Amino acid sequence: MNKLSLVFTVLFLGVAIGQVPPEINYDEVEKLYESPPVDPPMGVFFEPDGLDENPEFQSRVVGGSSATSAAQFPYQASLRTAGNAHFCGATIIGSRTVLSAAHCTVGRGQTAVRVVVSTHLRLSGGIMHTSNRIVNHPQYNANTIAFDVSIVQTATTFTFNNNVRQVGLGSAHVGGGVTAVVSGWGQTAHPGSLPNALQWAQLTVLTNADCRNRHTANNRPMVFDHKICTFTRTGQGICMGDSGGPLVIGSNVIGIPSWVIPCARGFPDVYDRVSSHRNWIISVM
Repeated sequence: MNKLSLVFTVLFLGVAIGQVPPEINYDEVEKLYESPPVDPPMGVFFEPDGLDENPEFQSRVVGGSSATSAAQFPYQASLRTAGNAHFCGATIIGSRTVLSAAHCTVGRGQTAVRVVVSTHLRLSGGIMHTSNRIVNHPQYNANTIAFDVSIVQTATTFTFNNNVRQVGLGSAHVGGGVTAVVSGWGQTAHPGSLPNALQWAQLTVLTNADCRNRHTANNRPMVFDHKICTFTRTGQGICMGDSGGPLVIGSNVIGIPSWVIPCARGFPDVYDRVSSHRNWIISVM
């Protein structure tokens, strides 16, 4: 298989700091995916270095609503560069641990990530913690975006209160027809503009079989059994900047935003299924 830089384009949140995302060879893309008219899947992160120059490097949840306080989503965290630029979401799962996507953190130094909690605003507030350990899933594959899971641990402990709270790791297999809540600072359209307020939306979980059927024949193999999908309607879903954040049912995180056909164009959004990775996550916390 030719190695594609699928996850190192606008949509996902994690290229080694200071690097320029490599160009996609669209001749290669066509060998693996149906293009055109269907775009290849992309990881849902963005590279903050180009925010001012390129409107496509801008991020929110498409078709969502604005959070009104940090207490509304106290488990939400923002992963940022040393320059305080948001590049991915994360979920608080321990007193020093957040859950995110491997495509957000692969290639980043152990102490290079800033974890901001206790705010629903991207541009103000919050408490910043510096990472001191990053663990990417050992089976993560940048070509297929398989096993797109990572753990970030901080040097200092979170203070739990109304604005900062951990959630549980979903253990049950979630089937179709269930409503889940996603939140993030990703694009509201592609391209779009950066929101200040955290965005959230209620989405419907699909069975994996239904998810595969709604994707093109060449993209279906990337909906692995360890993935989970959502689709409610065209015009609503995750987008660039939402990678790594929480897809939650009740008090448990069930999904980690991984890849999309950008954005909210009628194809299901794809996440890594937390229940499939639960044992590994616990083993490295």
